[in-house]
Amino acid sequence: MRVSDFFKRLFRRHPFSCQVALFLLPFSLFPLIDKNVYHIDLMTSIGIYVLLAMGLNVVVGFAGLLNLGYAAFFAIGAYAYALLNLHAGCPFWLGLPAAGIVSMIFGLVIGAPSIRIRGDYLAITTLGFGEIVRIAFNNLDEWTGGPNGLLGIARPKIWVPRFEGGFHWETFSFSVNPTPYFYLVLGLVMFAAYLLFRMSDSKIGRALVAIREDELAASCMGVPVLKIKLTAFGLSAFIAGMAGAVFASKQTIVTPDSFDFVLSVLILAMVVLGGMGNIWGAALGALILGALPELLREFANYRMLLFGVMMVLMMIFRPQGILGSQLIRREMRTEKSE
Repeated sequence: MRVSDFFKRLFRRHPFSCQVALFLLPFSLFPLIDKNVYHIDLMTSIGIYVLLAMGLNVVVGFAGLLNLGYAAFFAIGAYAYALLNLHAGCPFWLGLPAAGIVSMIFGLVIGAPSIRIRGDYLAITTLGFGEIVRIAFNNLDEWTGGPNGLLGIARPKIWVPRFEGGFHWETFSFSVNPTPYFYLVLGLVMFAAYLLFRMSDSKIGRALVAIREDELAASCMGVPVLKIKLTAFGLSAFIAGMAGAVFASKQTIVTPDSFDFVLSVLILAMVVLGGMGNIWGAALGALILGALPELLREFANYRMLLFGVMMVLMMIFRPQGILGSQLIRREMRTEKSE
């Protein structure tokens, strides 16, 4: 069997796995090519943005529901892991899924009443939820430390084999060196991308698109609209919660100021810039907007101005986003003509 035939058959049998590996595995070489610690740390932070953008894309891109309080789920995941670690001694590898589940529960709780409304009202509801969470964390001093936050959060630990003096296992603790975090975040991005690709090709993914195109028609065709919307909220919050746990362990401190409304808007801008409803588009938007402040460092006084001009031009000449489908553009033209 020729090598080309082997890869064709592999891609045909496992399209999502191959697509994720094809796009993301080359990034694993980044710490080997660029050994600058600051650059690796920057790429790690961008990877967390990629996770958040992919999660928000489920609600905004696939379901067409405007969420302006997404940073709240990010904060809930971070504080959930911090509290579990500090008060119950929970290790990172147990706290990571636990933070995602706690965020998912809050996503279902806020989603249950919110999904019954649409448009501007939904945006205002999620915006209010985001501010409630931030203010609550800021005032519950006994549990969250108030404005000072929670300190001393444990970093992840892994067991690696050693062969010196005989085979044995040795504990390796993550430190200020960002390289282990880079690979951790890359692994989570690969997991989230694979999960979302499988979802987009399932009944749930098709139902979400149907709801986004015409909710009434989807309901008449038997799509359980409220249940599917709630699923989208839960999955989106789960991904944000895992990103929050990684953020808390990396910083070893969480404060309410890290999860303000500006962060929610920034993540939304990443999704819109990359292309709503496109998984790789959301990742690309996060990569661009995450790296933009560093690329424009020489123009520090004009960074926000240049950022605003870029977004305006983008919405004028390519409103569907960089990798957005033409279907989104046709929807916008139809709404404009009406």
